[in-house]
Amino acid sequence: MIGTIIGDIVGSRFEFANHRSKYFDLFTIECDFTDDTIMTMAVADALQKGKRFDRAFREFGKQYNRPMGGYGASFRQWLDTPGMPAYYSFGNGAAMRVSPVALRFKGKPLDDCLAMAEKTAVVTHNHPEGIKGARCVAHLIWAAFNGATTKLAMFDIASKYYEEINGRSVDEIRQDNIFDESCQVTVPQAIVCFLEASSFEDAIRNAVSIGGDSDTIAAITGGIAEAFFGVPFDLQAQARRYLTPEFINILNREYNG
Repeated sequence: MIGTIIGDIVGSRFEFANHRSKYFDLFTIECDFTDDTIMTMAVADALQKGKRFDRAFREFGKQYNRPMGGYGASFRQWLDTPGMPAYYSFGNGAAMRVSPVALRFKGKPLDDCLAMAEKTAVVTHNHPEGIKGARCVAHLIWAAFNGATTKLAMFDIASKYYEEINGRSVDEIRQDNIFDESCQVTVPQAIVCFLEASSFEDAIRNAVSIGGDSDTIAAITGGIAEAFFGVPFDLQAQARRYLTPEFINILNREYNG
């Protein structure tokens, strides 16, 4: 979860101004949390309080109404329309907000984790690709928390969802990547950024360097990389400086019980 948030904050300033290099300052005054962090927090809060996910998303969307980068147009309409059903989205919002599920279900059955991941998706992202993105990311994070200690094990899991991760490398993606908010494009890209990384920080740098939807790719990558590599304390401390007291309380409850 904190890995997702770090990826979002670091990538935030590059979402609409891509940086095609791994060399940049991670945290600057131009960074902030975006809708990725807000909705990740909403999932965590819902799990902590036994709240419906649609209610949590709308509550947090109302409270944090104008985040850096804004909300996607369709999600914005859903937030502002009480009672509006899911809108068959295959956007990457389903994948970027799911990390708290895998953290909460660490040590519990995988099937229960995946079922909950799907529940977080279908209230908005009920397209098969949206559901698959959420389940895949949750599965990878759960696996890393529960004994998948090699990149080969992680690759084997990911390839069952997305055959294309065996295709282009980070260097190849970086050459011509364009902005795309779909799960079917960005989730495989995020997985490749993780698989080619040597550390948590290296994974985030990979994710930013390929361009495209930088904050969300980095958020998805960060959630997976956290579970596999762990997150250096100094990066956690720097990220927390951007968060509201409410968000810090949610994080503390999730990690400290």
